[in-house]
Amino acid sequence: MYDNNINSGLFGVGNKIYSYSINHSTSRDKYCLACQHTSMLKLGCRPRNFTLTVVIILAISNMLLTFLLLQSETCTSNNKDDKLIKNINNDKFVTEKIDGVQKDDDYNDNPSTINLIDDDIDDEKVDNININVNLGKWDNQRIIKMFDSVLIGSKFTELSKNSKICLATQSSIEKLHSLVQVAHHWTSSISVALYVAGDEEYNAVNKYLIYLRYCYKPIRERINFSLAIPHNKIPINELNIINNYSSIKNLNCSLPEATLVNMLNKISTKHTSWKSKNSYPQNHMRNLARKNCQSDYLFLTDVDIVPSIGFAESIDLFLHNIPDNKCDKCAFVVPTYELDKRVKFPINKTELVRLAKKGLARPFHWKVFIHNQYATNFSRWIMDVVPGSKGYTNLINGKTYVCHNVTNFEFLYEPFYVAKDTAPPHDERFVGYGYTRNTQVYEMYVAGYQFQILSPVFTVHWGLQTRKGRLPWREKQNILNRKKFDQFKREIFTKYERDVSKPLRKL
Repeated sequence: MYDNNINSGLFGVGNKIYSYSINHSTSRDKYCLACQHTSMLKLGCRPRNFTLTVVIILAISNMLLTFLLLQSETCTSNNKDDKLIKNINNDKFVTEKIDGVQKDDDYNDNPSTINLIDDDIDDEKVDNININVNLGKWDNQRIIKMFDSVLIGSKFTELSKNSKICLATQSSIEKLHSLVQVAHHWTSSISVALYVAGDEEYNAVNKYLIYLRYCYKPIRERINFSLAIPHNKIPINELNIINNYSSIKNLNCSLPEATLVNMLNKISTKHTSWKSKNSYPQNHMRNLARKNCQSDYLFLTDVDIVPSIGFAESIDLFLHNIPDNKCDKCAFVVPTYELDKRVKFPINKTELVRLAKKGLARPFHWKVFIHNQYATNFSRWIMDVVPGSKGYTNLINGKTYVCHNVTNFEFLYEPFYVAKDTAPPHDERFVGYGYTRNTQVYEMYVAGYQFQILSPVFTVHWGLQTRKGRLPWREKQNILNRKKFDQFKREIFTKYERDVSKPLRKL
């Protein structure tokens, strides 16, 4: 039966009879007639359908392989690594996922948190800050008032006596949750300088410190807290908080960041607007933190820089083997990596290097500002992970040693390092971001310090940073501080009797 350009008829498949019609104007349809009526397992006869099927299969395979990659454990492990993990107070690490919290690249959450609650804790063990705002000490410009040792860990003094090194760090309230992992990894004394502005923030800091000290034994025992308060935001109402833990006990000790965010959300927009327009005094905070350490050596960091497991014990042994006065001007650089938030904290250097090879870790600020860590020479630092290489035995045994010296020092280098407390202070005229840490390192270089790279210890900053994540106000502050550098440079060259017109010798 025909109708213009259309053919119709009947055909049989098995016991069934099918009718059909073919439009001659679309000749390609005749090749797929059988496909319309045969097994549903067939996806189609057209070449493009076959290509689409292959693409789908490859995409699914790629997702599966990526999942397996992120879940994979270290390629090499040993009993020593397992023992180190078990010895950190038998803490239980849990993965934290916080929904509904907006975070930028500079506000890196810590995916590994620790659930450590003392059921037998009593109120006397957890104090609150109670300062006299009419006292304290002013900085040279009278813009910051500082209060030393306002909340002291129960074992801080003992730890300071028994170890040659203290970790000194600083923080605003927004990043205070990072202390949880830092305190559990660093088993020696810790000095923390906190920046607090106004009554609302003072109340929030006090409450959050009670929460941290209630939930986490290492924070309650190891940390000495000091405060820095801007001159125009000194709290009016001094707090005499009664230790009422009924509300604290209802908070989730496994979610320190979410708990902090909830507290910050109660602070008025008026205060947060003021804070966004005022620079954070980083160098004031660094000087305050280091001068409240009681040990001969300092490891000066930012609060979101997390030390490797077993760092404190290993570096203390290393420092005990250095004869007194042999290396007064040595700065022992600790390599710092950025770490993808989806992976676990590397238990050793071998694991860190493995993650770096997979693109899940990279040197700190590598994409944002490469000069920050470039002189460390990471290519040389990773060589001892190869069996039989120089330093491999030290790596396997977890023994800290000097891997190599910095031979390509350049301006803007700003490593995290271990040094004696006699190192030059941070210049407090640099306020906010830019020219804060690197100017202090530059003065050390002018003064004749030798920078030496340590292995296998390291530090980690959570999150792979990009330039897109940098906020505009950072560049504005950087420009303002850049204008102050020329005067700073002339002063230190005069101080150390250098000729400002001549380049410094290479180390």
